[in-house]
Amino acid sequence: MSRFVWLGICFVLIGSFARAQVRPEEGGHEFQVWSGGGHSVAGGTKETGVWNVGVRYGWVLTAPHGPGFLKGRFEYAVDAVPAFVVFQPANTAFGAGINPMNLKWNFATRGGVVPYFELSGGTLFTNHDVPNFTSRVNFTSGAAFGFHFLGGNHALSLEARYMHISNAGLGDLNPGLNTVQVRLGIGKFFGKR
Repeated sequence: MSRFVWLGICFVLIGSFARAQVRPEEGGHEFQVWSGGGHSVAGGTKETGVWNVGVRYGWVLTAPHGPGFLKGRFEYAVDAVPAFVVFQPANTAFGAGINPMNLKWNFATRGGVVPYFELSGGTLFTNHDVPNFTSRVNFTSGAAFGFHFLGGNHALSLEARYMHISNAGLGDLNPGLNTVQVRLGIGKFFGKR
């Protein structure tokens, strides 16, 4: 219970530092540097951890639309992932990837906190098979729910992400790897130019 209290206090404090700023708007762009990590969950390979770092560029494509609290803006983004580390029981795999498909819904809010939901997909290349005895080439798919904390010059983001890593049948075995990650980012939304 105390974790939830501390998490609530952190959200209030971070939100209180947010001032007037550029926010997601139609025709705008997002630039972000992020890092995340987590551990495997049920439904695939066990006892495996992941850590990754990336750079994102996004395009906010729509003005706010939708009913009530679902009202928001659609954003498309691309991630370059120059470092992806998979901590497996037999070895540690180092890799890189690209996520050309990030479909993001930024909920329309008036304050300095913007919640969002995202679906993503990409490719991961590693120096060892991930999971072991499968393939060095894998595909990633995921879903995330997070918050942008808008500041005067930047936006901080915090999200929970579910990611599935699989070779999609490229190898003889395809047990897959399911992870839950926490991702932190710092970036900026740029207005219309």
